[in-house]
Amino acid sequence: MRDWDDDMALDDLKSALPAYAKDLKLNLGSVIGNSDLPRQQLWGTVLACAIASRSPKVLTELEPEAKANLSPEAYTAAKAAAAVMAMNNVFYRTRHLLSDPEYGTLRAGLRMNVIGNPGVDKTDFELWSLAVSAVNGCGQCLDSHEQVLRKAGVDRETVQEAFKIASVVQAVGTVLDAEATLAGAQADAPAAAAV
Repeated sequence: MRDWDDDMALDDLKSALPAYAKDLKLNLGSVIGNSDLPRQQLWGTVLACAIASRSPKVLTELEPEAKANLSPEAYTAAKAAAAVMAMNNVFYRTRHLLSDPEYGTLRAGLRMNVIGNPGVDKTDFELWSLAVSAVNGCGQCLDSHEQVLRKAGVDRETVQEAFKIASVVQAVGTVLDAEATLAGAQADAPAAAAV
């Protein structure tokens, strides 16, 4: 169970969610606030998924708490997982979706050195990579990282915890960004009508 104080970031995000997203409020508190993952696994997953969500609000709310709960090496590695998987998820998902299997035989030719030497426990980096792959929807990457984790002795409950965090962080980002867009459109409407 957690032994750190993450209430402020979670409370700010939960209070920003509209009433129709009550399930997300509850899930956010559950998957982050009551997670059984070790601190580094949890906050690396949260940070990597916040980056992958592409939501400015989610990232600005969760990043300070992640930084406070991670070593400098883990903080950098979580960001590196989000970066390399942003590239890999597009590349491998595209190769998988193309009907021509010959693309799978071609050399990728993309640098991915951080995967081999992430600067933190390899299992943590794999977990973060899996979570980002869940956000980005790359089945081939999900399978690959899940297999590495399972071979390393990580149980299915831990793997599922990572993609539960990914799903909730992504959903919160989607709702908050939609509400910000709608609020901006409503604010612009009276000005446009007055012209």
